[in-house]
Amino acid sequence: MHPSATLREVIGLDNTPPRLGGECTLIMIDFQNTYRTGVMALDGVEPALAAGARLLAAARAAGTPVVHVVNDGGPGTPYDIRAEIGAISGEVAPVDGESVVVKQVPDAFHGTDLERTLRDLDAGPDLILAGFMTHMCVTFTAQGAFNLGYRPTVVAEATATRALPALDGAGTPAEALQSAGLTIIADLFGLVVPTVAHLVD
Repeated sequence: MHPSATLREVIGLDNTPPRLGGECTLIMIDFQNTYRTGVMALDGVEPALAAGARLLAAARAAGTPVVHVVNDGGPGTPYDIRAEIGAISGEVAPVDGESVVVKQVPDAFHGTDLERTLRDLDAGPDLILAGFMTHMCVTFTAQGAFNLGYRPTVVAEATATRALPALDGAGTPAEALQSAGLTIIADLFGLVVPTVAHLVD
């Protein structure tokens, strides 16, 4: 069975990847220690974090505005942003002048000041997304961005997820969820590029 055309292709959306620079904004989603150890540790998290660090460095060098997003699950949870477990990993920590948006649901636009932050940055339509988890917060933030008229692009190598139980009682491997999440995004909500290099001139 041959794959169908994507919805993006059917309705004629532009599939040309942006380039890092002042015309786009980088959104770093949930690069928290949460995902490096313990119950929420992700498959492939360390390579994805290293790719996120390369992406962040390239964005800063290109003059791309950066917004960091963190999920706050409250005290005592793996998402406690007041504790080391919920902190942004040191490799991709914000620097002075970079905004941090706190969310509590997968879509970083829902119930947060992310959209206002982007307006304050005079952000154009192109948003570069990276982070954790691919099938959850990355996918739903891409959808939220698309619904608001932005043009999100996800950097695949700077994302990761985890294995989950399936309805038949078997496990769904992280690789399958990673592929599914990126495929869902690429069908309509945004572009997916394999590596950071695809955004650099």
